[in-house]
Amino acid sequence: AYDDPDFDVDPADAAAQILGYASDLGDQRAAEPRDDIISRLVAAADGDVLDSEEFAFFVLLLAVAGNETTRNAISHGMQAFFDAPEQWERYKAERPPTTADEVVRFGTPVQMFQRTATADTVVGGQVIRRGQRVGLLYGSANYDETVFEEPNRFDIGRSPNPHVGFGGGGVHYCPGAHL
Repeated sequence: AYDDPDFDVDPADAAAQILGYASDLGDQRAAEPRDDIISRLVAAADGDVLDSEEFAFFVLLLAVAGNETTRNAISHGMQAFFDAPEQWERYKAERPPTTADEVVRFGTPVQMFQRTATADTVVGGQVIRRGQRVGLLYGSANYDETVFEEPNRFDIGRSPNPHVGFGGGGVHYCPGAHL
């Protein structure tokens, strides 16, 4: 518990409040659309439309995932700059546009995701059967020596930088990647 009673919040209560807020907001935008992302999300029809409860859980997922990944990327980036002060000096002098990608690659805020195979397939010579769980190790991929020259070196000028810190593309690509 925190010393400040204003911050002594039950996580389940906080999640319930976010769910309620998101559900109400989604219902409101479905009834009276605006030119905003909420209206677009509740009206999206790529496959099945999200019902009110599904939409609320989607918003909760985004709130938690966006907070966690951003916080981790920033803290990992700060640590990388502390460990490589010459990169900090370079950043201050040049502001390379490749910096954020290297921070995400080097720190990889999401280390692993699991997926369930929807069909039999073969990946890297390994047979994967429909229904099997597969672990995607982003941290490992972002340090692959066959992809990155000196992967253990933090280099804010690294280019190209085909990291998978935002996912591998497709439907599971991070919606906050453009930030």
